[in-house]
Amino acid sequence: MSQPLLIIAAGGTGGHMFPAQSLAEVMLARGWRVRLSTDARGARYTGGFPDAVEIVQVSSATFARGGLLAKALVAPKIAMGVASAAWRMMRDKPSAVVGFGGYPSIPALGAATLLRLPRMLHEQNGVLGRVNELFATRVDEVACGTWPTELPAGVEGVHVGNPVRAAVLERAGAGYIPPGDYPMDLLVMGGSQGARILSDVVPPAIAGLPMDMLRNIRVSHQARDEDAERVIAFYAENGITADVQPFFNDVPRRMSEAQLVITRAGASTIADMSVIGRPGIFIPLAAAIRDEQTANARGLVEAGAAIMVQEGAATPEALSEQIELVLSNPQGALQMANAALSVGKPEAAETLAGMVEGLAERGKTT
Repeated sequence: MSQPLLIIAAGGTGGHMFPAQSLAEVMLARGWRVRLSTDARGARYTGGFPDAVEIVQVSSATFARGGLLAKALVAPKIAMGVASAAWRMMRDKPSAVVGFGGYPSIPALGAATLLRLPRMLHEQNGVLGRVNELFATRVDEVACGTWPTELPAGVEGVHVGNPVRAAVLERAGAGYIPPGDYPMDLLVMGGSQGARILSDVVPPAIAGLPMDMLRNIRVSHQARDEDAERVIAFYAENGITADVQPFFNDVPRRMSEAQLVITRAGASTIADMSVIGRPGIFIPLAAAIRDEQTANARGLVEAGAAIMVQEGAATPEALSEQIELVLSNPQGALQMANAALSVGKPEAAETLAGMVEGLAERGKTT
C-alpha cells in the first residue's frame, strides 16, 4: 500500500513556516509523504525541514507590495500557480492539503478547493490572516493556534495550539534558573518585520538598569543587518556583554538559558516561550493591520506569564522599569515561568496531525 501524501502550503515568514515544519516532522514519523508548497521567499525558511520533505516552489504574489504593474500581474501569477498546483494534485492525488497562511499558500489551497480535496487551515494568530480569512469558509476544518481566534460567522475553530519544532520540544519545561546575583541572560527578538524598535529602545533600557544588576547581564539580541552596527556599538560603549546577530539558528537553546525574553508577540515565539516556560515582555507590532500581536500576547499576559508594553509606551525608561521589576523578583519570575508552562501546548503538532489523518479518512468515504 502506497504512503498517503500530505501537501502543506505555507507563506514566506517564519511565523507560517515553523508550525508547518512541525507538522511535517510528525507526519513523516507517522509514515506519510510530505510535500511543501511555497514560493521563493518561503523557500528561504526551509533549511530546518527534514530532508524527506519535497519542496515545490509555486507562482504566487501579493497585492501588498510593488507598483501598479506589479499589482496588475498578481492575478495572472496566482492563476498560473493554481493551475500548476491543480495539475500536480490530479497526478499525485494527495490525501489532504493543509494551509498555514501567507500568499504562497493560495495556489495549493485554491487548487484543492477546485478539486474538492480534503483541506484545512491552521491559523497561528488570534486574528485570521488575509489568506486564511479568504479560505476559512471554503475548507473542511480550521485549527487555531491562539485562543480565542476571531473567525467568520458560521466557522467553528478547533483550538490545537501552535505546533513547535522538535528543537523546541527537546527543551520543553527546561528547568528555569530565577534571576539572582550571578550571570543572567536576556534574549531580545524582534521578528523580521518589527525589529527596529527593539534595537532603538531595548539597549538603552538595559543600560538604564542598576549597576549591581547590569554587571550580571548578558544579552542575545537579534537585530536586522542595518541596525546591527549601532546596536553592537551601544552595548560595547556601555560595557554590556552582547551577542548581536541578524538571525539566531539556536533560539530554543538561548530561550531555555534566558531569565527573561523581550520580544514582539509573534505566534511562534509565544508558542516556544509557553512550551519552554519563560517570562516575557511583549511589545506588539503596532503596524499589524489586524493588531493580531496584541491578541496573541493576551493569553500569556492574562496567565501572569508576561508583561505587555504597547509600542507607543515603549520608552527606554518604561521598559527599563519592567525589566528591573522581573529581574529583581526571583520568586515572581519563577511564577511567571511556571505560568507560561501552564498555557503551553507541546502536543499541538500531534493534535494537528490527528486532525489531518481524520480529515483524510473522511475524505476516502466521500
